[in-house]
Amino acid sequence: MGIAKKIRHINRRDFLKLGAVTASAGLGIAGLGNVLKGAAAAAGAYPDPVYRTLGRTGLKITVVSFGAMLTPEHEVMRAAFDLGVNYVDTARRYMNGRNEEIVAKAIKGIRNKLYVATKTLASSNTRKEIFQDVETSLSKLQTDHIDVIQLHNLSSGDRAFIPEVREAYRELRKQGKVRFFGITTHSNQAEVLKAVTDDPERFFDTALVAYNFKSPPSLKEAIARAARAGIGVIAMKTQAGGYKTDELGPLSPHQAALKWALQDANVTAAIPGMKDMDMLREDLSVMGMKLTRTDEKILERYGKAIDPYYCCFCGQCEATCPQHVAISDINRSLMYAEAYGSMELARATYDEIESKANASACLGCDGCAARCVSGLDIASKMRKALSMYA
Repeated sequence: MGIAKKIRHINRRDFLKLGAVTASAGLGIAGLGNVLKGAAAAAGAYPDPVYRTLGRTGLKITVVSFGAMLTPEHEVMRAAFDLGVNYVDTARRYMNGRNEEIVAKAIKGIRNKLYVATKTLASSNTRKEIFQDVETSLSKLQTDHIDVIQLHNLSSGDRAFIPEVREAYRELRKQGKVRFFGITTHSNQAEVLKAVTDDPERFFDTALVAYNFKSPPSLKEAIARAARAGIGVIAMKTQAGGYKTDELGPLSPHQAALKWALQDANVTAAIPGMKDMDMLREDLSVMGMKLTRTDEKILERYGKAIDPYYCCFCGQCEATCPQHVAISDINRSLMYAEAYGSMELARATYDEIESKANASACLGCDGCAARCVSGLDIASKMRKALSMYA
């Protein structure tokens, strides 16, 4: 039986194994995507790509795009690109700089078919630092331009208006090294979005936000305002951590969570992290699917299961902390360790927090005055961080 005939009879389990099979058969990375696409179509596992326009950039990107942050193998990315995904998000700091190198391998030979987004370091606020970050990214990515350069990890609107940063970004665009400007935010997101939305200069074209079924209504409203203003909104953290739980038995909440984010028409795309072919199949299969009542029930059960430890990064607790501890960022670092399984990313995230605002600031308190609107035990989380990062 020839390959084409075999593909017509392939099942979902065999589809997941196909990457290794094609590699051992000598089909090469270029042929892998074509074989996967045929296999997926035969198995009913992969629909045609669905596109939305990324705000005023005019870029038409797949609604499920690629979050590369923890992807260790470039073959997984390349398979996604060959299957139609055309937008990939990475950053200077991911994997201590290695992630951009992995992306470079995945986009080699097909760069003109893809849109690449990366980020300057969260600590970079001067012209020299911005230029150094971008030049390093261009070298690591082995490309002559970045489609979307993002000012990383804003927790307030102030950083979006630093004149030196804007001047550097403008100059880099004039040189043809970057095309569009974006921001990313994890905490105080509604405030950050409001700042860039109301900016009379309309400087930033895109916003990457942590958005999922646990997000507060204020964030949904801020996303709608940003979209109406022409800002292309991309959702990250769509899985609310993706914690493993026994609450759902054999069911996975991941497709339901991804569909929840994409059913919001004000969101251009989501960038779930896809570390392996199993995740790739599960996530890409969502394109074109609608959120169902069954999905909503799954998310309701999953949400209750993670309530004791999931932080939605709303930032409201930080106003109640007399020591001004960066509670949201600390909780995000814990999530990277506990749910994502990456101690490297967790430590890097924690190390970005100013020493006066990390968990060590809690040592001077007899009791925790900070209060979570969702009832999260903040004191317990801070103790865990102190123990983990000691």
